[in-house]
Amino acid sequence: MDVSGFAAWRHAEGARNEDRNREREGRVPRIYPFRSSPSFYLPAIAHRAGGSIVGGMTQNAPLFIDAAFDSGNIEVLSVDGPNATLAIGRDKDSDFFQWFHFRVAGAAGRELTLRITGLNASAYPGGWPGYRACVSPDRHNWFRADTDWDASEDGGTLTIRHQPAGDLVWFAYFAPYSQERHADLIADTAGYPGVGHGVLGYSLDGRAIDVLTLGEGPREVWLIGRQHPGESMAEWWMEGALDLLTDPADPHGRLLRSACRFHVVPNCNPDGSFRGHLRTNAAGVNLNREWATPTVERSPEVVAIRGAMDATGVDFCIDVHGDEAIPAVFMAGFEGIPGLTETQLEGYRRYLAILERRTPDFQTRLGYPVAGPGRANLSMATNQIAQRFGAVAMTLEMPFKDNDDLPCADFGWSPERSRLLARGCLAALAEWLG
Repeated sequence: MDVSGFAAWRHAEGARNEDRNREREGRVPRIYPFRSSPSFYLPAIAHRAGGSIVGGMTQNAPLFIDAAFDSGNIEVLSVDGPNATLAIGRDKDSDFFQWFHFRVAGAAGRELTLRITGLNASAYPGGWPGYRACVSPDRHNWFRADTDWDASEDGGTLTIRHQPAGDLVWFAYFAPYSQERHADLIADTAGYPGVGHGVLGYSLDGRAIDVLTLGEGPREVWLIGRQHPGESMAEWWMEGALDLLTDPADPHGRLLRSACRFHVVPNCNPDGSFRGHLRTNAAGVNLNREWATPTVERSPEVVAIRGAMDATGVDFCIDVHGDEAIPAVFMAGFEGIPGLTETQLEGYRRYLAILERRTPDFQTRLGYPVAGPGRANLSMATNQIAQRFGAVAMTLEMPFKDNDDLPCADFGWSPERSRLLARGCLAALAEWLG
């Protein structure tokens, strides 16, 4: 084993040991991305196989590409040696498609060229230029692969090139957040003193809409994420938020628990998450266009969450999302609601100013167009919540690409940065409360 490979191996082992320690202590394992070559020690093992045998597979052995697992999505059109032509499946009963997540087996030491075609018809074609696919050797550590975009090739083609060290490698639009990890997050957090768990309702496929409640203060704060299931960075953000809120030593967590009652819904759309959808639930419905008149037939998830909000009231809400095209972290507000008050608007603008000052990962130059007076879409969560409750509500958007103001060549925007942003958002809320 060479020195660089050994150093990366030690880094990986240290991360695993720390995860084991956290699990023994009842804490959620952290994410430790590789800081050196992500292929760590496997090249030395593969090399010892000798000849044309690499990692137990011959160079001429077929590739196996599959996605029949939690959040998996890919269609295999053809495979020729280490090259494959692929396509992304649409959300059920919908024209939306952009999320992919698949595994390649028999890949060790081979220079893979994976072409995902037909992407000019995807939900957000503007999301492909400048985008780099996520790749992992172990489903725990995700980094970025060499990726090119050509709008003129086969209806728009994303080409991913990668030479994995081991036989198995996974690719995804963003680091997935699995149902199993969600279950661990709920169980782990619900075990902390002062944390309550509830089931707001059930999805069309029968999955629970979990809510975690904590805090003793008078202000009702709701944090909701993953209305759009392919935006998995939202649940990584939730993990960071809950980590702060349940930390007895964190001063921001202590202040917030004393000032607020938190209601945290880490995953509003568990069906779409499991099915490998980009934007919709099991009925092909975009939940973030259901908040004006949700129905149990189309959007029981929104019926359950909005009903719970009606019972508690809402003073402050962050709806957490990811944006395909804009390489920045930004907020979308509620400026166009018909019942807008100066107090609401001042509160929203003051929160943005605090957050921008506190974290260099947030900015206000880039974002969505602001709706004119009275022209807000009340079927969207942020607008409906602000109108319905007089709340300061906002939609947080994180990039699928990277934050171009503070880029990271190896990892782009990542789970760990999503977790850290959550801590910044809550520290800003603590300051905003005054």
